[in-house]
Amino acid sequence: MTALRAFSPMDLFKMNLTNLDPLTENYDFHFYFQYLAKWPSLFTVAEGQHGEITGYMMGKVEEDPPYLHIAKHYLPWHGHVTALSVAPQYRRLGLAQTLTGALERGCEEQRAWFLDLFVREGNETAIGLYKGLGYSVFRRVVDYYSDDPTGRKAGEDAFDMRKPLSRDKKRQHIRENGEDYRVNPEDLYNG
Repeated sequence: MTALRAFSPMDLFKMNLTNLDPLTENYDFHFYFQYLAKWPSLFTVAEGQHGEITGYMMGKVEEDPPYLHIAKHYLPWHGHVTALSVAPQYRRLGLAQTLTGALERGCEEQRAWFLDLFVREGNETAIGLYKGLGYSVFRRVVDYYSDDPTGRKAGEDAFDMRKPLSRDKKRQHIRENGEDYRVNPEDLYNG
């Protein structure tokens, strides 16, 4: 049996099951602690019956600064999936859906317009998962990742996928055929 709970600092020493996957981004301790300090309610772990971490979700809420409000790629108040990872032996059990649902509820409580995430264009499994959860591709970020695990080119594009939340009644923060809408990494605000 797996239970969701808030992330605690000691969990960093129990995340090997989830982080030893080539498609999982790994971060230094500072990065995890920054999320814990700023967005504790949006950092959730799934814990197995023996205390092992079987998955986790790191999220945040943010918006671009006001001076970018007139910019073409301005991002209003929204939630962001920074990391979603499930240990291989716990996949296909609905755990990713459960963790994502917890983040969605947290972002709804904070009145976010939508949830977004970045995923490698070649990660078809994750793209299929997110589409099944109601996300769609909003835009393609060309060469967002500096490496391409397939070896076909120097970098790999990312899909910026979004799921509208209840505040976005007019669905103004999603679009059709987002795979064809190309932007460069420098078009994204990195503040």
